[in-house]
Amino acid sequence: MTPKISWTSKFYVFPGSAMACAAVMIPGLLRCSVGAIGSEAASLRLTLSTLRHLTLSSIMKSKRKTDHMERTASVVRREIVSAAKVCGAASESPSVKSLRLLVADQDFSFKAGQWVDFFIPGVSVVGGFSICSSPRLLEQERMIELAVKYTNHPPALWVHNTCTLDSEVAVRVGGEFFFDPQPADASRNLVLIAGGVGINPLLSILRHVADLLREQANKRSGYEIGTIKLFYSAKNTSELLFKKNILDLVNEFPEKIACSLHVTKQTTQISAELKPYITDFSGLYFKTIVRQSKETWYYTFFPPPDTPSVAKRLGNHHVTTEHLVFAENT
Repeated sequence: MTPKISWTSKFYVFPGSAMACAAVMIPGLLRCSVGAIGSEAASLRLTLSTLRHLTLSSIMKSKRKTDHMERTASVVRREIVSAAKVCGAASESPSVKSLRLLVADQDFSFKAGQWVDFFIPGVSVVGGFSICSSPRLLEQERMIELAVKYTNHPPALWVHNTCTLDSEVAVRVGGEFFFDPQPADASRNLVLIAGGVGINPLLSILRHVADLLREQANKRSGYEIGTIKLFYSAKNTSELLFKKNILDLVNEFPEKIACSLHVTKQTTQISAELKPYITDFSGLYFKTIVRQSKETWYYTFFPPPDTPSVAKRLGNHHVTTEHLVFAENT
């Protein structure tokens, strides 16, 4: 059931800088927990000066090339900065924690594959995390899902060590890496290539594809998706994130969705459930990936700095740039 949210705020965007700032009154959100929405309200206020500090300080003070705001300073963002409340959390692997956020602003939207600026009260560094849920979940339940790998970066530390149910943050959508086909678009096949936590935006795309397939089956209309092949690599099977969800989609759409999984440092026995999907990517890896039709598009997403090298190797196997969509982790 869609949770009900009370609204008391308006958002104002002030142009004139490379990174627009917004005056935000975070609306009161009904308290929520995993599987239940309560009735007590709580509110969080981000003033213009606070949000400006959160945005600009990470650009001006950070000297790390890997800082999210610095690396994405020229990337287009949506104007809306929305309040969000943590409504669920889970350990997806020994190093990755997922969050489910209830998003306040009804106009907040995203395309499968995009990320969010993640503003945390009391943390001066702005996080950048890819959305791993489908746009349909937001449309139906006003929720998005993120999966965050443990690092010493302040936003990731906050997610793993401080964040609790009902913690409140603010989010803003950005990114040019997405899959958003329109009903009249030509059908195409997709090859999704991910490593480690780089599965997040590609899982969003895969879940979006599943929603499109269900819609087409129910309404006999909409975008006609081709075949989808996921190649996913991680250190070991415990770090293959969302593997149950991925295999559920493969089993739900066996004629449309397939996956090949690869592990690089497995030290324990692989489960019987996973064994049929575990393949050896060495040697024939890229030749296998590019053995597709001319109507195939390739989406690749790896933790930095691997994505450019993967894209280059695909190019060496005659994957043209117009059929290749890639980006580094945020």
